[in-house]
Amino acid sequence: MGKNLIAIEDPLTKRLIWALLGLCGIFILNLIISPEFFEVSLQDGSRLHGNLISILNNGARVCILAVGMTLVYATGGIDLSVGSVMAVSGAMAALIIRPGYLEGLPVMDPQPPMIYIIFLPLVISMLLGLVNGIMVAVVRVQPIIATLIMMYTARGLAALMVKGQTPTYYGVAFTKIGTGYFAGLPIPVWIAFFIFILTLLVTKRSAIGIFIEAIGENKTASRYVGIRTVSMVIGTYVFSSFCAGVAGLVHVSGESNANPYSTGFMIELDAIAAVIIGGSINGGRFTLTGSLIGALIIQSLTTTIYFQRWPYEYSLVFKAIMIILVALIQSEALRKKVMSLVKRRKTVSGGKHA
Repeated sequence: MGKNLIAIEDPLTKRLIWALLGLCGIFILNLIISPEFFEVSLQDGSRLHGNLISILNNGARVCILAVGMTLVYATGGIDLSVGSVMAVSGAMAALIIRPGYLEGLPVMDPQPPMIYIIFLPLVISMLLGLVNGIMVAVVRVQPIIATLIMMYTARGLAALMVKGQTPTYYGVAFTKIGTGYFAGLPIPVWIAFFIFILTLLVTKRSAIGIFIEAIGENKTASRYVGIRTVSMVIGTYVFSSFCAGVAGLVHVSGESNANPYSTGFMIELDAIAAVIIGGSINGGRFTLTGSLIGALIIQSLTTTIYFQRWPYEYSLVFKAIMIILVALIQSEALRKKVMSLVKRRKTVSGGKHA
């Protein structure tokens, strides 16, 4: 297996294979420790239930965020604000569903059209992404600084929108987005799958993916060959915030409340970790499939820890270990050094036997 991997010349393919092996490793570990981890049952005659379904359902938000984060990462940027944008999107949806919450009024009857509940939060999310993009591409603020500012700003905006409270709403159609099922699988899984497939088609079947990779490799050269680098970079941040808005709607619909402080809190780190584990290169080539696998690895670790009833703090340590291992495995320089040491030892041992 090792020789086959070495024979593969495409570094992105190597990274993808290593990520896939990491996911398989987690599943094999569970199979050895607790075979019942893989049990899947049918509830109510139409709903699949089990740890594997939980991984897909609970990991849907990170998968959605990872899709947008991958494109930003490929341009040489990063987006630390996605968790806070989730909170803004959720807060906006909650206020549309229950505009009189702050005055103690119940949920309106009839409910506003679902299109308003979904469309307006996404528009606000994309506007925040537009600000990020302008700060990075036009004002030339470092991506980590620009999105860090937005991370605090958006979180504060979400809290101001609901005046620090947590609007709740039960029994409304909106909650079916996060709790409903279709064809046996949770709706969030289908949403994540749809966004992934659509983004994959757009980046692979058009020149957009090539432009993004070119910008990440060399912005100046890309501009000279006619690529609208400013527009493309802004577009990636807008799309990242759009994904964050979708993830926010999925989250608050499943929770039946919109807590401005806990919604999306620190989830941006999981999204970034998913992209890194998946093998995308910062400022260069990217793989959406790898990011999806990375998100599943992150969630599989969390689900495994919960299932084994280990302390939650273990998940943070295991995530860190996983990222370090993947980074080391994917390092071409490290692999070459290890291979040279192995060859040197074989040569020395061969000389002794001679």
